[in-house]
Amino acid sequence: MAEKKEYLRQLIRVASTDLNGDKNLFYALRKIKGVNTMMANAICKIGSFDPTKKTGDLTPEEIKKIETILDTPLKHGLPKWILNRRNDPEKGATSHAYGNNLMFTKDNDLKRLKKIKCYRGLRHMHGLPVRGQRTCSNFRKNKGKITGVKHSGKKRG
Repeated sequence: MAEKKEYLRQLIRVASTDLNGDKNLFYALRKIKGVNTMMANAICKIGSFDPTKKTGDLTPEEIKKIETILDTPLKHGLPKWILNRRNDPEKGATSHAYGNNLMFTKDNDLKRLKKIKCYRGLRHMHGLPVRGQRTCSNFRKNKGKITGVKHSGKKRG
């Protein structure tokens, strides 16, 4: 009697992101850009997955189910407050962006702010803090190379 052993897959491709097969599903889902702790927990609850299940044990059907939940979270019963694109300025709709789509929309948002030259856009343009932080002692890395005190090279005394 030869028993068939199933081996744990090391890499799982979910939503165009490679996930570690040795980690628990809850922690592995957080590696997807745009999926935080709350979203990962909601995916596990809605998809009726065990959060402690190893990611390498997922079947292709379960992977597809995770991707459909990420694509259409409102249809699967997720609340609006958990999504990251509420009342999108271009479309006016509420959606959830993740992966490369998240980076693309974030880039477009910054370009729009810079184009209309609003306060936040100007701060982004000049590399200054946007959300009201003080600039006296922080954010020196954005101001160029500062050498501090220069010595002439001569020894004293």
